[in-house]
Amino acid sequence: MSIVINGMGFPAPDDPRISLLDLLRERIGLTGTKLGCNQGACGACTVMIDGRRVLSCLTLAVQADGCEIRTIEGLAPADGLHPLQQAFIDHDGFQCGYCTPGQLCSAIAMADELARGEPSYVTADLSAGPDGDLRHEIRERMSGNLCRCGAHNGIVDAIEQFVRGEAA
Repeated sequence: MSIVINGMGFPAPDDPRISLLDLLRERIGLTGTKLGCNQGACGACTVMIDGRRVLSCLTLAVQADGCEIRTIEGLAPADGLHPLQQAFIDHDGFQCGYCTPGQLCSAIAMADELARGEPSYVTADLSAGPDGDLRHEIRERMSGNLCRCGAHNGIVDAIEQFVRGEAA
């Protein structure tokens, strides 16, 4: 039994009560994933499991057994930034930066949802998939990730640039 985190294998914890967030932060030392509300309401702890976004504070680490986990530490290539990270910089998509790791992980997985044509609450035609206002889709799909500093417009601008394939 093992969990692959950012390309490296780790044993699943012996204690089945350990959250994925605690495994990442306390046992492995990957502190980029943040503890916010610890109730699944803020999105600060968002990571990707097999390409899908999850709230690591509500996910037991043993649930990720055999899965590929990607955290903020695993986004960028060794020699630079992920294009979405650069877009956040270009659009001032962060102030304090606390929510930024969860925002980035969520946005990357959200872009994949859009590419797969998965509908959201604001998708007008569920059988056709998202085809409306991209900013409206982004705002709805990212509504589980809170920014308390007021960088929301910059975050949406950065994600829109990334989804449109315009991010460097």
